[in-house]
Amino acid sequence: MFNLLILLAERLGFILILAFLLVNTSFFRNLIKSRKLKSQIWLALIFSIFVIISNLTGVEITNSREVVMLTIITNLSQSYSIANTRTLVITTASLTAGSWVGVFVGLVGGVHRFIFSNFSDSFYIVSSVLIGFLVGKIGDRVKGNQLYPSNIWVAILELSAEFVQMAFICIFRGFGLVKLVIVPMTFLNTVGSCLFIEILKTYLSNERQLRAVQTKDVLELTNKTLPYFRKGLDLDSARHVCEIIKKYTNFDAVGLTDKVNVLAHVGAGADHHIANEPVLTDLSKTVILTGKKQIAYTKSEIGCPHDHCPLAAAIVIPLQVNQETIGALKVYFTDSDKLTVVEENLVDGLGTIFAGQLAIGIAEEQTSLINEAEIKALQVQISPHFFFNALNTIAALMRVSQDKAHEAVVQLSIFFRSSLQNGQEKEVTLEQEKKHIDAYMNLENLRFPDRFQLKYQIEVSQEVLIPAFCLQIFVENAVRHAFKGQKKNNLIVVKIVPYNQDYFKIQVQDNGQGINPQILPQILEKPIQQTRGTGTALYNLNRRLNGLYGSISQIKITTKPTGTCFTILIPWQHKKGESPS
Repeated sequence: MFNLLILLAERLGFILILAFLLVNTSFFRNLIKSRKLKSQIWLALIFSIFVIISNLTGVEITNSREVVMLTIITNLSQSYSIANTRTLVITTASLTAGSWVGVFVGLVGGVHRFIFSNFSDSFYIVSSVLIGFLVGKIGDRVKGNQLYPSNIWVAILELSAEFVQMAFICIFRGFGLVKLVIVPMTFLNTVGSCLFIEILKTYLSNERQLRAVQTKDVLELTNKTLPYFRKGLDLDSARHVCEIIKKYTNFDAVGLTDKVNVLAHVGAGADHHIANEPVLTDLSKTVILTGKKQIAYTKSEIGCPHDHCPLAAAIVIPLQVNQETIGALKVYFTDSDKLTVVEENLVDGLGTIFAGQLAIGIAEEQTSLINEAEIKALQVQISPHFFFNALNTIAALMRVSQDKAHEAVVQLSIFFRSSLQNGQEKEVTLEQEKKHIDAYMNLENLRFPDRFQLKYQIEVSQEVLIPAFCLQIFVENAVRHAFKGQKKNNLIVVKIVPYNQDYFKIQVQDNGQGINPQILPQILEKPIQQTRGTGTALYNLNRRLNGLYGSISQIKITTKPTGTCFTILIPWQHKKGESPS
């Protein structure tokens, strides 16, 4: 029995070495991660080869219970038996790929055993198929959400498989053979099954951990590079990006180019791949010209004209925005053996991420330019008729009351801060717009004490969204044009109430002198040159309302000698997370 144990342990070691080599291939690891039909077919074929090997490398036992020490059994007498690792292979096949793969592998192993022994011992076909089916079904039940059962369950299932096998042997070959092989086969196959599954689990776990670490590094890398790519491709941003990539990867050199010049090169070869000089390598020129990734495994393929360039392999990918190549990302290796599939996949992912970051940067730049133009336009409207008046008011108040002068400075700060903030948005909350108007009116009342009175009648949530500066324009129009010659009792009422389920209504009404009938038809049709600022502001606001919400939201004006009322309808929209009140 001891000799049998040692010999069977040698065979088990051979099977485990094959398993170790097999699991090192990405092809096999990808197969065992899913139960798709294609994967199961491949696994059935692979484990079938294993089960045949387990038969051929078994330990031969004569009819007199003597152990024959052969490395490979080429032929087996009908009266002889073999101790082998067949049940181990069938069990691991069932646990890896499911019961039907286990049944197929069991069938192959049983049939091979039957043919191999000169068409004797056909009961091995039945026992092997039964083991494959039972282990697969029970294994699927006990593993839960895991890819494999726990080691305890693997041991229990392999022990059960061995007992099934021993029961068949006892019935058809007698208890004497069972007595000889039960301990070595049961012990070693159980240990072997646990080791086989543990090898699979360990490699998959290590792979997940490696991917998690790589994902963390890539996320950190992209987080670090985003601020620079958002600025666009220039010498400064490219240098920082290359330094970050070099820090977080194993590349020997990293470079970025635009369509013509090297923007940055960090690492090996930096002495002649110089920023702000034309692209040197033929490889990079090809990528920029064709917009397709290129991989070079030799110096000649890189095509660097420098005789002593240390770069031996490279991956160059185009950086494309809106299907246009705007530059290239280049990674280099001083040893071509370092260029593996892992590095290639990493560079592909980085290229996609960086192209997206550049696209974001370009879009943000365009948006920024538009917002800046809108803000400047607003400032042009505000500054001439308001800013210098506010400064004059502050200067005058400093002679009279420093407290009031200080208050005026604070209000002016609030006003211009909100002007800048609101100017960057198409829509702002009613609360934001109200703060802006209050700052404006506080400054006007410091300049002209008790001349203007502003009242609110608000019956909607202050989180509803309205076009930026719309109330400001109406209120400023009233202050500047409605009360000529009136130094007291000048009232402006801002009324905001529900209109229907789709819209709420904004009305800004004054008790001033009304609008000149000759000007009224033109106010919303074109800028009124003879009025300063608000004529253009009302015209522009009407266009904005039409563009945002359609013609239903255009300004309606009713005027008479006792005052003017501006009315607009705004669709119900609330700040994210808020609901109508």
